[in-house]
Amino acid sequence: MLKLQRIHHVAIICADYPRSKHFYTEILGLNILAEHYRQARNSYKLDLALPDGGQLELFSFTNPPPRLTQPEAQGLRHLAFSVACVDEAVAMLKQQGISVEGVRVDEFTGKRFTFFQDPDGLPLELYEI
Repeated sequence: MLKLQRIHHVAIICADYPRSKHFYTEILGLNILAEHYRQARNSYKLDLALPDGGQLELFSFTNPPPRLTQPEAQGLRHLAFSVACVDEAVAMLKQQGISVEGVRVDEFTGKRFTFFQDPDGLPLELYEI
């Protein structure tokens, strides 16, 4: 049996590369590991570090199709990030003009969480640890 250890990376295709780069680095505070321009594809690939060693890969492509529905479409439902305090994270996002849903409580764990969206409408979750 194959034994997976952890998620290495999650790849995201964005519609507006500079806007998404700003969002993930300046608002969410992820550090840049590497940034490459791929001439043949007229595309950028940005590798971002998560504090636990995982990574986000941000891609730009010419005219990518939009996400059709939220969040119950087949495929990736949402990305969840752990935070020490949901209330502090929500306040910071709202200061940046980002709309955040109301804080909810996970009925199984009792942990608090909320959702917001990246610049392309990708659903992101903050989950209090």
